[in-house]
Amino acid sequence: MTSTPIDLDSLAPLFHPRSVAVIGASSDPAKIGGLPVHYLKLHGFDGPIYPVNPKSPEIQDLPAYAAVGDIDGPVDLAILSVPGHLVEQAVTDCVAKGVRALVTFSAGFAELGDAGRAEQERIVAIARAGGIRMLGPNCLGLINFSSRMAATFHPAFVESVEPGGHIGMVSQSGAFGGLAFQMAQESGLAFSTIVTTGNEGDVEVADSLAYLAQDPNTKVVLMYMEGCRDGNKLLAALDLARQHQKPVVAIKLGRTDVGAQAAASHTAALAGTDAVYDALFRQYGVYRAHSIEEFFDIGAACAVGQLPKNDRTGLVTVSGGVGVLMADEAAARGLDVAPMPDAAQAKVKEMVPFAGVRNPVDVTGQIINDPGLLPRTLDVIVEDGDYGILGVFQGGVGRNPLQEPGITAAWKKIRASHPDVLMAVAGLYSPAFIDTMREHGVLTFREPTHAMRAVAALAHFKQTLDKPTPRLPAPPPGPALPVGTLTEVEAMRLLGDAGLPVIEQRLAATADEAVAAADALGYPVVMKIVSADILHKSDIGGVALNLSDADAVRTAFDDIMTKTAVAMPDATLEGCLVAPMAGAGVETILGVQSDPVFGPVVMFGLGGIFVEALGDVTFRVAPFGPDEAHRMIREIKAYPVLEGLRGQPPADIDALADALSRLSLFAAAHAGQLETLDLNPFLVRPRGEGAVALDAVLVTRAETH
Repeated sequence: MTSTPIDLDSLAPLFHPRSVAVIGASSDPAKIGGLPVHYLKLHGFDGPIYPVNPKSPEIQDLPAYAAVGDIDGPVDLAILSVPGHLVEQAVTDCVAKGVRALVTFSAGFAELGDAGRAEQERIVAIARAGGIRMLGPNCLGLINFSSRMAATFHPAFVESVEPGGHIGMVSQSGAFGGLAFQMAQESGLAFSTIVTTGNEGDVEVADSLAYLAQDPNTKVVLMYMEGCRDGNKLLAALDLARQHQKPVVAIKLGRTDVGAQAAASHTAALAGTDAVYDALFRQYGVYRAHSIEEFFDIGAACAVGQLPKNDRTGLVTVSGGVGVLMADEAAARGLDVAPMPDAAQAKVKEMVPFAGVRNPVDVTGQIINDPGLLPRTLDVIVEDGDYGILGVFQGGVGRNPLQEPGITAAWKKIRASHPDVLMAVAGLYSPAFIDTMREHGVLTFREPTHAMRAVAALAHFKQTLDKPTPRLPAPPPGPALPVGTLTEVEAMRLLGDAGLPVIEQRLAATADEAVAAADALGYPVVMKIVSADILHKSDIGGVALNLSDADAVRTAFDDIMTKTAVAMPDATLEGCLVAPMAGAGVETILGVQSDPVFGPVVMFGLGGIFVEALGDVTFRVAPFGPDEAHRMIREIKAYPVLEGLRGQPPADIDALADALSRLSLFAAAHAGQLETLDLNPFLVRPRGEGAVALDAVLVTRAETH
């Protein structure tokens, strides 16, 4: 999988131009060529604006130029608003002028098919050869609110806006970018930058994400994406966001599995496109939103609030029922809704004898009579309970003009007393109350469960941004693998050479050789057919278990060879593998699938015949270390089985994590050849006794780069 490095310096003229030319500018501010000129003036861009149109000496009260080459001063950014057939000449002219970046509105390129794609590649090549970065074509441009630079024609920006927002957004959909701005305006939120990438002939989502990750005006990045062509670049951008402690919230379209090759392996059947995106988002701590409402809720929470010092969550409510609702939601999202210490409960009881004081704390409607009760209660919760998160449901008092002043003053006092605590309040409020809460870093919601969703997201970012780097450096390429479907003998040998634990086994071409192998290994043994043409051996009677003596081995050898020959008459049979019975442990499955965008992706789940039916598996993009493997293991719903259930001993999870990491290194070293790989079952023995692969399916291809 090839990748283009992210060149942040070359993106600066695109995001922060000192001068802008509009090629194809119009005197009509309502037209596509007129809107960017109008917006640049309206928003107060403080650099030179150069309209370019050979038909007019003046456009929108600005001197116009017949060609970009006629402009006297330097041009950092040129906006191309010309018909598609004129774009190539315009790009060539910009190269000659020394323009450093382009925003190309023009359509009629890759979105139309192969011919348009070829034309797009040609104009992008001209731009790159001239040292120009291009956004688009077929995009709605970008808006940098901090520098008042609006290189767009979207009608959403017809009203002037003030700079100062801290939400950055990159979107592959231009229409969604405008919608996002309008929705944010209605909610009183502000952006630092909005970028729409269109056809991504040059600048991609990953480039934009990387630039926003290091932008000091941006606290959180919202990413709306439909797909990705350069997986390594996206991973590099996500890693850069982690390095700069920037939360990333993503909407990824297309949640259905695409292209799974169920016949090849369990892993291929489960590693659909969406599962891979889910994996890399978990790996890099990205919060994946599943609705536009959630997308903006979490983005706003990151911009307004702070990351909590811990996930201990104290809840205060004027309604016992709503308190339970919030507690359920918080617990379901992994927050620690720990009971208050006894001393703290006693203090609250002294203030409100009839209050519920465990957690949630129900202060009832007494806050109407005594607004100071709220800050006193929260003081006790924070100081005596060490809660890093406070969630409050206050009903409608924030909208009642009689109670609002007292409640507002109470919240100001709370915030001043506990600046290091993440706070969220749910209820009904006036716009003035919401503005005051935002100014003081308090999250506001109408829906109490959405408040818990938001604080849980911030707790998620606290944990993930603090964890070690999720991927190891890629190892050097390994020696070439045999091409095609390997036999189990070949697969197990290669995995053993890579440091993975594999069961000792011997190949027997005859019944006598099988007996000799069993005698050497020790009884009881298992025997399996060996053929590159047969992937699922048990389906055709190609496996025999618990063979306890030589006679059983002879009988089983003949039986397996006969059944297999009948079931698969065209298969090439090499004989049978003989291996000792593995003993007690938890059967798991380890796998690798080659993703066309992200390369090798490692899968883990409990093994056996139910893995595909239950789908309780998790993935990671290779390579990664044991720490990431431990996080991966703990994600499956059946993880308690590995900890030991109903008297069973806990499994050797450390050995399992080490094997997953080694498998990821093997996969990364052979990324150009590896198609799919299953270790199923992979037996995890009791703690301290290790783990071992009992079977392997390995399919390779000719080397790709």
